[in-house]
Amino acid sequence: MRVDVIASPAKYRKMPLFFLGVLAVLPAIGLLSVYWWLHDEANRYDDTRSAVELLSANDDDRSTASRSETERVEKAAILSTSLLDYRRLPDAVAGSASANRLKAEVAGALTLIDDRSCGAVSVDGVAVGAANETVSVIPASTVKLIVGAVALEVLGPDFTYETSVRTSPAVDGVVDGDVYLVGGGDPLLTSNDYPTDDDPLPAFATTSLDVLADALVEAGVERINGSVIGDGTRYDDEFVIDSWGDGVAFNDAGPYDALLVNDARVRGRSGVQDDPNVGAAREFARLLGDRGIRVANGWGSGSASTQSTVVATVESQPLGEIVREMLTNSDNNTAELLVKELGYSEVEDGTRFAGLVVIDRVLREWGVPLDGVRLLDGSGLTPTTRMTCQALLAVLQRSRGTALPTSLPIAGQTGTLRSEFIDSAVEGRLFAKTGTLRNPPVDELPLASKALAGYVSGGNGAAVEFVVVLNAEEISQDDYRLIWAAFGQRFATFPEAPPIEDLKPR
Repeated sequence: MRVDVIASPAKYRKMPLFFLGVLAVLPAIGLLSVYWWLHDEANRYDDTRSAVELLSANDDDRSTASRSETERVEKAAILSTSLLDYRRLPDAVAGSASANRLKAEVAGALTLIDDRSCGAVSVDGVAVGAANETVSVIPASTVKLIVGAVALEVLGPDFTYETSVRTSPAVDGVVDGDVYLVGGGDPLLTSNDYPTDDDPLPAFATTSLDVLADALVEAGVERINGSVIGDGTRYDDEFVIDSWGDGVAFNDAGPYDALLVNDARVRGRSGVQDDPNVGAAREFARLLGDRGIRVANGWGSGSASTQSTVVATVESQPLGEIVREMLTNSDNNTAELLVKELGYSEVEDGTRFAGLVVIDRVLREWGVPLDGVRLLDGSGLTPTTRMTCQALLAVLQRSRGTALPTSLPIAGQTGTLRSEFIDSAVEGRLFAKTGTLRNPPVDELPLASKALAGYVSGGNGAAVEFVVVLNAEEISQDDYRLIWAAFGQRFATFPEAPPIEDLKPR
């Protein structure tokens, strides 16, 4: 019998109210039954082995007939399993059970977060716990996570920088004028022989400046009657940031510009040069001299002549590698130059402000919650920069599947995490960006910051995303390591759920 409610309203009104009520609630009862069935079964370990499991446990030399029987029983199990049985979705059930277990574990660690700090944890983008996730905190170098994620999105992992040499043609081996070393923003331009033995975290994925010096030799240049001029005009002349904390500029970061060699250092001279363009030109003149090319009038900085032509170029490593160096070593200069390149790439404005506008736009497009967020630089060295754990976690979730996760330091192995989590269960499994900002005196604002944000691999394709940002007057090594260890211990058991084989149809 067909019941046409629209065509026969009178008939519909005559149906018993009780019968109509039953029809209305049946779907809800069905859905509720399925939910509780899945919930209960996902957390129950079934010790009873089915005929399929017993057959699967036989020796590898089973006869063809036995294997056929196994396949027959497996197919029968699948066909006989109810459509509403949790065994129809073994992966989802195991994942849900594992996430629930992690949620219970993480709850204890989150109690260590005080009201000036924050923490947030998720599994494959699904929240499993948080403390003060919307509180505005000082994020320190975890800001580089955002810079790296946006740079990979806007510029692309295959983007490369180009540094060039421009001059007038040499006549009989002589350049009658200046030689211009023109920067393209490469933050890792390096002399091959620059000593790095004293660097606790030496740069990698570098670009060889020697390639350009060798190119002039190959072009037959023997003498430059003018000067070597460093040209960093792709970006503005903000070499350091005034809002950094005391003692940061020229020590922890800067000076930097679109032309930067050896982080503004010259071999044989202590400290950094005040002008990175002059420092780069001086280092290039040294390399030329080592190759027998005489430079008559030294070095300086300025814009390349429009009458000059390109005689040599060198390309950087792909951006994916440069981001990996920045995050692994927490490279402040690289972070600040990436911000400027973002501005240049969009509106040909190589300034910090233009780059930060690009970052803000991309974060909004991604749907990252920006209440309580205030970005003032790319390195995180500005103590008045503000972030929330909610925003950082959203960026980590959005960046799954990109080059970002594998660009991070590895617990107990590389970069700023090489001495952390050693011999722990998350060594080699935890990939995270660290952040450290000390702001003496301890009895005055701003607060110090110690942060950790990244991923823990579950080994089954799933991953934990987490952010822990500690803010306090003073944070000792014992203080933060205690909290890091508490989270590490709870992450170590992930994923913990009934094996998939125990949840398949039987």
